[in-house]
Amino acid sequence: MSNRKWNLGLLLLFAVFACLLLQFVFSTLRIRELVRPLESSPPDGDRPRHIVLIPQELDNPYWRSIEQGAREAAREYGMELDYTGPFRINPTEQSRLLEKAIAAKSDAILLQGIGDPQYRGLIDKAAGRGIPVIAVDMDEPESRRLAYVGTDNTEAGKRMGELVAQASGGSGTIGVLIGSEAPNQRLRLEGFRSVIGRYPKLKIAEVRSSNISRLQAAEQAAAMLSAQPQTGYLVGFSALDGPGMLEAAGRVRPQGLRIFAFDDLPETKEGIRQCKLAATIVQQPRQMGFDAVALLHDYFQGKTPQPQHYTATSVLDRSALGIGGSCP
Repeated sequence: MSNRKWNLGLLLLFAVFACLLLQFVFSTLRIRELVRPLESSPPDGDRPRHIVLIPQELDNPYWRSIEQGAREAAREYGMELDYTGPFRINPTEQSRLLEKAIAAKSDAILLQGIGDPQYRGLIDKAAGRGIPVIAVDMDEPESRRLAYVGTDNTEAGKRMGELVAQASGGSGTIGVLIGSEAPNQRLRLEGFRSVIGRYPKLKIAEVRSSNISRLQAAEQAAAMLSAQPQTGYLVGFSALDGPGMLEAAGRVRPQGLRIFAFDDLPETKEGIRQCKLAATIVQQPRQMGFDAVALLHDYFQGKTPQPQHYTATSVLDRSALGIGGSCP
């Protein structure tokens, strides 16, 4: 009887041991299933850098060109790019998106400066958390941004002044449109004034803002032409000013007016072809986007970029478009 009890005890002990062993095996297999995805993913140091690009206006053709260049560079350097911005110009929304990018611990941020103290504070906050920020198209020089990539706006304004001085022979009356009171627009105007000021017979009659709107550009240009009938030259410093000035000229003074624009929208180039627009100064937005990401790549490799990285501008006129002959 004692032997039978002993055998039953051993059998019960073996059953308990077998159950514990099976539970251990199943637990081990489950842990391996959970760990396998982590083992297959690259370590944190090898993951692609995540960059956020915050434009002034999401579907603006100019900013889409910047996005295109940034994406090309991101692919080349193995980075990931998110493009997110306000549908219409909205500095408050730009600030909110910057805060969101900081909270998400992005590896880097590309953005347009807006000349606002609170915005500069957010850029400084990002820098304090080790997130490099590059200003594109418009600088935020008093912030801790890593670098600025874009046009040398003062020099672009001077180049415009030289175009107008040459076309006018140093004598005449000029009406000027700026897109806004943004720093890049003011710098262009300052550069322009510095050249025009060298010609005593060349006068800037009026400066108005188009508020980055074709409709307002047309309205303000028409108002200038009506108020200053002696105006022989119109100059615009933002992309939509050219088409707006062309529309105003068609309504108010179709003949005898020389128009100078900024950037190369299709309507601006068509105005040059039709001799309705003398010339435009063209920026390189795609190059801005590419160079900004390239600078970030160098920075992550331990190289410190220069504070300003200027992209080239060029003059687009009939000869640059390959059109022979002069305008009547």
